[in-house]
Amino acid sequence: MTDQVMAAIDGSRFSEGVCDYAAWASQALAAPLTFLHVVDNHPQTAEADLSGNIGLGSREHLLEELASLDEQRAKLAQEQGRVMLSAAKTRAVGAGVGEPATRQRNGTLVETLSELENEIRLLVIGKRGETAHQAVDHLGSNLERVVRTLHRPILMVPDQFQTPSQVLIAFDGSKTTRKGVEMIAKSPLFEGIPVHVVIVGAETGDNRSQLEWALKTLRNAGLEAQGAIRAGEVEETLRNYKEEQGIDLLVMGAYGHSRIRHLLVGSTTTAMLRRASVPVLLLR
Repeated sequence: MTDQVMAAIDGSRFSEGVCDYAAWASQALAAPLTFLHVVDNHPQTAEADLSGNIGLGSREHLLEELASLDEQRAKLAQEQGRVMLSAAKTRAVGAGVGEPATRQRNGTLVETLSELENEIRLLVIGKRGETAHQAVDHLGSNLERVVRTLHRPILMVPDQFQTPSQVLIAFDGSKTTRKGVEMIAKSPLFEGIPVHVVIVGAETGDNRSQLEWALKTLRNAGLEAQGAIRAGEVEETLRNYKEEQGIDLLVMGAYGHSRIRHLLVGSTTTAMLRRASVPVLLLR
């Protein structure tokens, strides 16, 4: 199965949003839905610095107890995961998904998704995981690693679901964003939803030509599309446009050749995603 929507869930408050957006995407794409929970069983026991002033026998006994605790934690984590997967499946069925599947794997999320990459059409993931700091501007480290590793579209979602009604494509004319426009034009995901295309830059002939190409591509596919060229700093300009137009889903290329590239690569990697209050679809 190579065309499924895969939703990564954990114990974070974003899991309900992940469930609901995944159910929406699965139905819009007419694609099977799979919920994934990954149990990280890396041992937490560190043998170094445990001997101290205690005897060897005492140290060995302590290590045995710690190993037993790790085993118990792993079993509890697996059981908790099975409960979450069952709840996610029930929620998706209630939202109209026919036969959602569930999978539980051991390892790390990034390694697991890398192994399953060929099965994924769209990955749905929360802004932060259960172990991430809960500050509003914090972005989960798992999400950053997944974005850099996976070569599949990734839908990063907030904790509350809202059916998308206005979509914004951050367009820069790069190969990635042109491919993204073509992908959106061919996909049923945004059928019936108005699409806005915004270029952040100067009003030049090249930018106008690029915008016209994007709009024509979308309109030829039957989508309602409108566009704008706005001068200014990328993040602020896109945020202002989003608020003006009531945008509730943002589409960006994960990599490009313009300033948008630096939102996801380099020192300002997480700037756009950190402050995003709406879902962000990242295209590769």
